Amino acid sequence: MTATLIDALAPAVAGLKRLGVAVSGGSDSLGLLHLLHDLDGAQLHVVTIDHGLRPTSAGEALHVARLSEAMGLSHTTLTWAGWDGKGNLQDVARRTRYSMLAEWGRARGLDAIALGHTMDDAAETHLMRLKRHAGIDGLSAMAPRFERLGMTFLRPLLSCRREALRDLLVDRGVTWVEDPSNDDDTFDRVRARRALEAMAPLGLTAEAIAVAADNLSDARAALDTYAQRFARDHVTSDAGDLVFDRTAFQGEPAETRRRLLAAALRFVASAPYPPRRAPLDELLSAVAERRNATLHGCRLLVSDMTLRITREYEAVATLKGPTDALWDLRWRLDGPHAPGLEVRPLGEAVREVATWRETGLPRATLLASPAIWAGDTLVAAPVAGLPNGWNAAVPGCDEFIAHLARH
Repeated sequence: MTATLIDALAPAVAGLKRLGVAVSGGSDSLGLLHLLHDLDGAQLHVVTIDHGLRPTSAGEALHVARLSEAMGLSHTTLTWAGWDGKGNLQDVARRTRYSMLAEWGRARGLDAIALGHTMDDAAETHLMRLKRHAGIDGLSAMAPRFERLGMTFLRPLLSCRREALRDLLVDRGVTWVEDPSNDDDTFDRVRARRALEAMAPLGLTAEAIAVAADNLSDARAALDTYAQRFARDHVTSDAGDLVFDRTAFQGEPAETRRRLLAAALRFVASAPYPPRRAPLDELLSAVAERRNATLHGCRLLVSDMTLRITREYEAVATLKGPTDALWDLRWRLDGPHAPGLEVRPLGEAVREVATWRETGLPRATLLASPAIWAGDTLVAAPVAGLPNGWNAAVPGCDEFIAHLARH
């Protein structure tokens, strides 16, 4: 059994030197840890997030720390301050976990971080997305490898069943944590798990869903390739904006238009997820009717000939940071960095730049563009034509084309 599991995950981690392993204390992640330790490949670094959502969370993190120490592995506990009661708890927790893991991994120079998602998780997610009327992207197989916040994440156990991992741990006398929320049927995932059990006699098993999801992934890859071809021929980049040939865009099938627009919104906003189907379809209607619109932290400026997707000023109005770090997760500033300077959006200070119209850029683009400030004094606005020794670089169309394949 162990050899079969190792054979399943080995290709995913081949060639890695420094690998993080996110271990919650549950059976899936503990099974992953043991298998990676058996593999004796990359140097392993274990991390646990103490989410503080249960009184036992600190003890669960300590349990993982002791198991890691017994295996001769370094372990880090990252503590989340907890949920403030705003938004969807599971969504907030998921985003926070990835943010904390990515920061931890980057600080240690890790090649990747492995996650314990199994075939069972993938099947449950498939059913949850089916309930939300997901399209081909949502119903396709989970990505075994993806990038988020500057860190590579791996899911090397997607071909493995949870029960096999538990059998492995039982054989080794390893105890795991049972999350009480796994019995709380107010959560969609718990209901999906129970639905899978009920459908198994019909042949609707996790394995069957995995095959169907893989088939959908093949179809998604074909659609992505077609969208990339369109982008090469009909999309340009301009000062951080993406500019589409609107006539060519309107001539594409609805799914291609939807895919291109969702990817463009994610790209310009540096967003981890695309917008929902309904507001996206409303946006497509606005493009067809030549109406400007706003969605997902972006503005769409629509003319007879072009569709321009730019950053929405309100989405970055309060965003500030040091001049030597990425701003809005995409702009890189180069110039005479000095203490006391910071990057903020240009905003209405565009009126102080006498030559901004000479850039040929829409005012909306310039409002959300990065500017260098010393307190309340505008020092430079390189996108708006006030460089003062500064320039601003941002990913362009080549990166957008690559983004279409990754998402």
